[in-house]
Amino acid sequence: MNPNYSAESDAFRSVVKTFLADNLPDGWKGIGGLEPEEIHDFLMHWRVKLAEARFLAPSWPVEYGGGGMSSLESVIIAEEFERVGAPTGGGNDAFSISMFGNTLLMWGTDEQKADFLPKIISGEYVFCQGYSEPDAGSDLAGLGCKAELDGDEWIINGQKIWTSSAQYANWIFVLCRTDQDVSKHKGISFLACPMDQPGLEIRPIAMLSGDTEFNETFFDEARTPKENVVGGVNNGWGVAMTLLGLERGEAAATMPLQFREEADKLMALAKKHGKADDPRIRQRLAQVHCEVEIMRYMGMRTLTNFLGGGHPGPQESTFKLYWSEYHKRMTELAVDILGAEAMTPTGSWRGRAFHGDWTGSPNTSTSWVGAFYNARAGTIYAGTSQVQRNIVGEMVLGLPKEPRV
Repeated sequence: MNPNYSAESDAFRSVVKTFLADNLPDGWKGIGGLEPEEIHDFLMHWRVKLAEARFLAPSWPVEYGGGGMSSLESVIIAEEFERVGAPTGGGNDAFSISMFGNTLLMWGTDEQKADFLPKIISGEYVFCQGYSEPDAGSDLAGLGCKAELDGDEWIINGQKIWTSSAQYANWIFVLCRTDQDVSKHKGISFLACPMDQPGLEIRPIAMLSGDTEFNETFFDEARTPKENVVGGVNNGWGVAMTLLGLERGEAAATMPLQFREEADKLMALAKKHGKADDPRIRQRLAQVHCEVEIMRYMGMRTLTNFLGGGHPGPQESTFKLYWSEYHKRMTELAVDILGAEAMTPTGSWRGRAFHGDWTGSPNTSTSWVGAFYNARAGTIYAGTSQVQRNIVGEMVLGLPKEPRV
């Protein structure tokens, strides 16, 4: 379960540490140590440095702007960056590189790779994700957004929702219904669509935390060239599942480190509020420690599979289910430790709304309440817990399918 680090790997780790020491600002405390208004500008400059060093997409082929590095070297980069709280990309690179780019490497044509991948590295193309719809979230195959071929272009009509960071993107990869006369899984295509056009509108969704990281996206006769279908017409379901597997599998590399950092902050919070000696709180803190360690071993198992040449599959749903349910319980404990202070929180906000971004983040009641709000979303985005349980039961454990009405 442990990746094997050779002498060559140790030498590469030294290179990564030197890069971080030479390029991070003086007094660096982690991305969470920046003020919210500073983060965007920092990420823009940092992303350029990563691209120049070939660290932005380390496993991509060199001809596309990647680093041509091994899977183990990519893991080492993730580990070292996480230890100092340095981001491995820009704000939308989870979509542009980790999701769309990696999927394109597996499913795309040579022409698509040559066109999209270098422009993603340069920042010319910035992607967001168009999967969920108001009536097709957990049942993604029930989507209704349509695309019809009109000469040399696809015409897209419909709506997507929970489009994270769409306001910063100029491209969207979108699942569309392209055949109404076949089963719902077989009539879907995976399209790349430019967003800077009259037929596409983005509307922000305000969250309880006050953030607007989610959006609604409306397509009204939006157009994209016919060659922008990835994986073949009506073969989008297989492409979409590959992308989700890559998203969940890559999380195994860094999230256990993130959650350990967060758990340490929780221990400090309990001491600060005089709750560390409360036997009930101590029991729950011990449970947090145990669950983070279990996550670490789960992550090692996934990494060992990838390093051995394996590909993401339904087993990655186990890790997604585990961390999202854990984070909900863990942030509930934080609110219980805060007590009445959680109703009138004070202090700085955390660096980012989503899970685990704790290196350098302030250990304040406001940051913990924000984490508590967003932990609920973690059991929904990237696949709800109910759906993950079905995937694990049916596709990993081989249990019979749930009875249908």
